[in-house]
Amino acid sequence: MTARAIIIGAPRSGSGKTSVTIGILRALTRRGLKVRGAKSGPDYIDPGFHTAATGLSGVNLDSWAMPPSLLNGLAAQAADDTDFVILESAMGLFDGIPAAPGRTGSAADLARLYGLPVLLVLDVSGQSTTAAAVAKGFATYDPDVRMAGVALNRLGSERHRKLCSEAIEAIGLPVVGAILRDPTLNLPERHLGLVQAGEYDDLMAHLDRLADMAEKSLDLDAIMALATPLTPAPGGFDDALAPPGQRLALAEDAAFTFLYPHVAAYWRKAGAEIVPFSPLVDEAPDGTCDVCWLPGGYPELHAGKLAAAATFRAGMARFAATKPIHGECGGFMG
Repeated sequence: MTARAIIIGAPRSGSGKTSVTIGILRALTRRGLKVRGAKSGPDYIDPGFHTAATGLSGVNLDSWAMPPSLLNGLAAQAADDTDFVILESAMGLFDGIPAAPGRTGSAADLARLYGLPVLLVLDVSGQSTTAAAVAKGFATYDPDVRMAGVALNRLGSERHRKLCSEAIEAIGLPVVGAILRDPTLNLPERHLGLVQAGEYDDLMAHLDRLADMAEKSLDLDAIMALATPLTPAPGGFDDALAPPGQRLALAEDAAFTFLYPHVAAYWRKAGAEIVPFSPLVDEAPDGTCDVCWLPGGYPELHAGKLAAAATFRAGMARFAATKPIHGECGGFMG
């Protein structure tokens, strides 16, 4: 079975893409469908919400960082034995970095590569018919990136909805969602993005509130009908990050969480043994390992506990005396 897929895009961050994506994922999962979330570009946080909403591991698809074969391999894996893949855009739909065509890291790259339609989420607060001009710009900007429909977000009233909807439908785009302004649906943020899914005490209750919103305010049947098959070209994992050693001591707790699932999966497939340890409970890396890996995360939120972890600190010093330690992002600063 190959999944059908759709991209959730927007003009910018803060438009409501993540809330809409999570709402759709959770609502379709509650209907008994097998749904997987995906995120364009580098992002460790949103896929955690996707996983919690669906019970299926989220995936990152990054046209800049991933060689084409790996990108296709991950896309095929995401689509396998799944009904729908909902792919959330990072930042604005066309935003990436200067690079070769198709390798910018933008969600638009993925729309072109896989021929996927885009559901455009528009924050229409402070505007009405002007939203149609924005939608038309997106619809005509790149003929290889197809806008399939629009979801209006942060509406103030029924009259506001009518003005926006009529203007957008007049340019030939269907409006398949209209969400009233509701601050209780917002996900808390901090620098570098959202608060992580694992930090919520009432995570599932919030996911269900977003699903309730999706059932009430989005035409989910129409959105599913807009999706098209995700059929990537043949790919594989030979270009994935090779394991840096045979036995890897991996920091793994609330302070060090930023490791893509496909990376750890490939390491294991390649024959490496991963030996997790938790700095937060004052564990040291296993001295018999070849390398110690400190992923990114938010160690600064746990600075006091890490500073007091004498066994961890002494173990790191012993390890560093003879073997390499790899730290990235927060793990590097920690």
